[in-house]
Amino acid sequence: MTFTFVQFLLITFLLFALSRVILRFKGGNLSLFGLLFWSLLFGSATVIVLFPILTSDIANKLGVGRGVDVVVYASIAVLFYLVFRLYIYLQDLKQEITELVKKIALRDIEKGKK
Repeated sequence: MTFTFVQFLLITFLLFALSRVILRFKGGNLSLFGLLFWSLLFGSATVIVLFPILTSDIANKLGVGRGVDVVVYASIAVLFYLVFRLYIYLQDLKQEITELVKKIALRDIEKGKK
């Protein structure tokens, strides 16, 4: 099996990304679910880069014209999900900051009255 230059670059990047995931997990900055999710994602991408014919087989079974279309559709769906998760996280963070600022302001008011 011969690799193209693009395959070599993509596999190198995906293995680097996977190493970052493992290091974040070992450092305690990533949950087990995060480790499994990102490992599955980067591992699947590596398999697809190594064996691009698999995407054509999947596309045929799903009734999609080309294998690359399946990859694009799946990538868009995953990106939408990740953007949604990030949006929810930011909304929760905004709410927590608002509550913290209120508590600090009320505490400062109470200290000023004494």
